[in-house]
Amino acid sequence: MAGTALASGILTVAATLSLGLAAVGGAAVTAQRAAGAADAAALAAADAASGAIVTGEDPCALAARVALASGATLVACRADGLMATVQVESAYAGLVAVSRARAGQPEG
Repeated sequence: MAGTALASGILTVAATLSLGLAAVGGAAVTAQRAAGAADAAALAAADAASGAIVTGEDPCALAARVALASGATLVACRADGLMATVQVESAYAGLVAVSRARAGQPEG
C-alpha cells in the first residue's frame, strides 16, 4: 500500500511540473511572437513613412494592420520623419506580453 501512495505522489508532482513547464513554454512563445509582430509593424510603418512602399494609409494604420496579421494588437505608434516606434501586446492564458520596436534610417 505504501508503494501505491508513493507512486501516486510522484505522478502528481510530475504532472504538476509538466503543466507548469507547458505554461512557461507557451508564454515564451507568445513573447517571441509579440517581438516579431513589433518588428514587422515598425518596419512597415518606417517603410510607409519613407515612401519605400506606396500606400494611401497612415504609417501607424499600416503598422496596426501588420501587427493584427501577426496576432498582436498595436497599442502605441509614433512616426517621426523616417523613424517609426511601435508597441504591441499579445495575450496568452490571461497574461499579456508587451514588445516595443523601432525602425528607420540609421542615425549618423
